[in-house]
Amino acid sequence: MQIIHHGIHNLRQELEGFKKVLLVCGNSFQKLRIRENVEALDVQFITFSGFKPNPSYEDICEGVKLFRQEQCEAILAVGGGSPMDVAKCIKLFSRMPEGKPYFEQPYKDTGIKLIAVPTTAGSGSESTRYAVIYYKGNKQSVHHDSIVPDVAILEPSVLNNLPLYQKKCTLLDALCQAIESWWSVNSTDESIILAEKAVREITAWWKPYIFDYTPEAAQHIMDASNTAGCAINITQTTAPHAFSYKMTTLYSIPHGHAVAIGLSKIWQYMLDNIDATSDLRGKDHLKSVFNDIASAMGCYTPKQAIACFNEMLDEMGICSPQSNNEEELNILAQSVNPLRLKNNPVDITIKTAKDLYRSILTSSM
Repeated sequence: MQIIHHGIHNLRQELEGFKKVLLVCGNSFQKLRIRENVEALDVQFITFSGFKPNPSYEDICEGVKLFRQEQCEAILAVGGGSPMDVAKCIKLFSRMPEGKPYFEQPYKDTGIKLIAVPTTAGSGSESTRYAVIYYKGNKQSVHHDSIVPDVAILEPSVLNNLPLYQKKCTLLDALCQAIESWWSVNSTDESIILAEKAVREITAWWKPYIFDYTPEAAQHIMDASNTAGCAINITQTTAPHAFSYKMTTLYSIPHGHAVAIGLSKIWQYMLDNIDATSDLRGKDHLKSVFNDIASAMGCYTPKQAIACFNEMLDEMGICSPQSNNEEELNILAQSVNPLRLKNNPVDITIKTAKDLYRSILTSSM
């Protein structure tokens, strides 16, 4: 069972007894106020920050090498989704033999303690069993129960350091995760409760967080992001996330931006084709879910909720890349992960995916 703390002061007790710890962080760590809390501890930190925003398999291998060479005892991840993904993979791969790609070997719990301190409110990665890395330019999903961080420490003051655009993209990622988890074919009573809580919190607090930045809003958004992560840890993501990954690399836009520009188009498609739901609970269940999501967003109907979501993007200045290039559309349609589409409550074929991409990339959103 994961331990979730509120406040960076809890880090001291979680690292008690460890002498050498691998610190996985981005370059922004040096600017964070919590750096002083970390460096004040009687622990030798070996810093690993040499990885890209969308970390590659080669980046992970360098981290594994450093962990082994320095004989680290535990891992502390401080940062957004990328440092979390890197730290999770280092934990999972560090006890594996070399000679074969780590992600092709059987996964086992290494027993290495992993503590996560998120510095964005978006991915919820501090509470999930998933990691994303890139191998030869292609997304590689890594998932195993043992890479859920043993401890997550939520410290909302770190959000004050984020650039405005990053705040927008990470918040949108959290909202999309909550919505997707809610309509996923894998949803459970527990995941729905978590998803609803996250949607309501983000809907209520996104404006004061983005435009005014109050400490109270930051606390609510960080908690909601973690809640959305807990929900997606149960259900996995669906079509909007499956559509996002290639757009991220092809158009050089952040993950949250890419997910958000696809969500409303995919939601509208599912509304129009609800009779063809693949959810075994039937179309009435899915209709109820769409209505409940709308209600949580403060809307009366799903169509109003979609419009509300698009207005939110418009207020934030989040736009779609513009393209009607057939070759690009084919590349995008072929890139969609069929495993993620299986979680979606309405089937999406490659032809439908291409049509949806065309709609996303020619939208005036």
